[in-house]
Amino acid sequence: MLTRLKVSGFKNLVDVDVRFGPFTCIAGANGVGKSNLFDAILFLSELAGNTFLEAALSVRKSESGRTTNIRSLFHRTKNKDEEVMKFEAEMIIPAEGIDDLGQPAKASITFVRYKIALTFVEEGSLPSVGSLRLISEELEQINLRDAPKHLRFEHKASSWRKSAVKGRRTSPFISTEGESDNRTVRLHQDGNSGMPKTFLAQTLPRTVLSTVNATESPTALLARREMQSWRLLQLEPSALREPDEFTALPELGSDGSHLPATLYHLSKTHSKQESFKDSSTWIYDQVSSRLAELIDDVYAIEIDRDEKRQLLTVQVQDRYETIHPARSLSDGTLRFLALAVLEQDTRAGGVICLEEPENGIHPKRIPAILRLLEDIAVDAEEPVGKDNPLRQVIINTHSPVVVNQVNDDSLLIAEQKETVKNGDYFQSVRFSWLPDTWRSQADPNRLPVARGKVIDYLRQVIDFSDKSTHRQYVTKKKSTRVRDRFDLQPQPSLFLHEK
Repeated sequence: MLTRLKVSGFKNLVDVDVRFGPFTCIAGANGVGKSNLFDAILFLSELAGNTFLEAALSVRKSESGRTTNIRSLFHRTKNKDEEVMKFEAEMIIPAEGIDDLGQPAKASITFVRYKIALTFVEEGSLPSVGSLRLISEELEQINLRDAPKHLRFEHKASSWRKSAVKGRRTSPFISTEGESDNRTVRLHQDGNSGMPKTFLAQTLPRTVLSTVNATESPTALLARREMQSWRLLQLEPSALREPDEFTALPELGSDGSHLPATLYHLSKTHSKQESFKDSSTWIYDQVSSRLAELIDDVYAIEIDRDEKRQLLTVQVQDRYETIHPARSLSDGTLRFLALAVLEQDTRAGGVICLEEPENGIHPKRIPAILRLLEDIAVDAEEPVGKDNPLRQVIINTHSPVVVNQVNDDSLLIAEQKETVKNGDYFQSVRFSWLPDTWRSQADPNRLPVARGKVIDYLRQVIDFSDKSTHRQYVTKKKSTRVRDRFDLQPQPSLFLHEK
């Protein structure tokens, strides 16, 4: 779980410092830099498992594809590029896991901070691409006594924090020493015994974190596993409509592929764990109940198992007992269905990023998808466990309808700001929060978003509220929705009401 991220020198992220809770909604106009924050998260994820070159080339240059020029990842002012990009991530990691060779690992502490700084170097063989060079890399503990001042979002300390944050450590797991060409990165053993492994920073083709195993540093290994679990969901209707072969991987892909295999696997796994008679249909019932919040006439969901063609296909049955295969469902329905399946898959942890989840969803049903996304995230009032995995959801949107419905504690506003550095003026992105929320209490010296900006953002909201069904969409969260804050409401005449 990513609790705080600092980024500087990456794309238009300059001196960015963002705190995250279990569920976060980032709102702002197109082109301000919302997606760049996602790219920073995913870049860190790639650095945990791939070489610098592979990680850099995986970053999106635009909506249409991947970057082909690593230099473009660095922040640019006029004709000058930043020399260094820096990242600092505070995170809660799994207490246990396995390494690439199947060896078990147990963390000595589960709250850690990872820092990395990179610079650009030209390579003769790839002059148009270049590469990255490591300047420094660190992985250090955040002690239990300091956890309350780092975890500022609303949570229950006696149950959730006690189960998520545990262990003890007095020295770093990865450190950097020396200067310039003599700079070295050290990997320290968990037990504080034995000599650390030392690597010359300028010759490393990848992070030290990406090489660790369970034997030498289980905590670093589990930090790596946490970062590798961070992903961006880009649910593609074409992938969601595809049937699966019986041998398909039962894990929902980032594009939504393997939806039938995942749902079928979850139903069979649950039936083996439960002894009551109808346990095999329990998962289907849970998913169909969720989908019924979006489509009123959904009666049941099932997987058609075609023995002749060895294929699994998602089917939806309506109240008239008509069967609708996945290929006939709308794009919005398929995306909602995939998220409903993801909610039931407790194997899926880490950070889940999702862009514009409201696409294909009628505005009247947006509260339903927001509640689903909040329920996918870990419940910070209950202990972390099999039924409450350490899972986090971060979405971005430019829809004022979404902003109007989201909890005010969960909202970040992204906006362009003019910044001056070394005499040069440039535009960068700033992430602000609402006043009187946990972020404003955590960072009292930073001004919250201006009240007028939020009101301007909400002026074109269409009010689709329906008092007869309102209770259906109330989330489990205690904080106030933006639409219920009197200090952020435009004049009533500015709302466009449904007739």
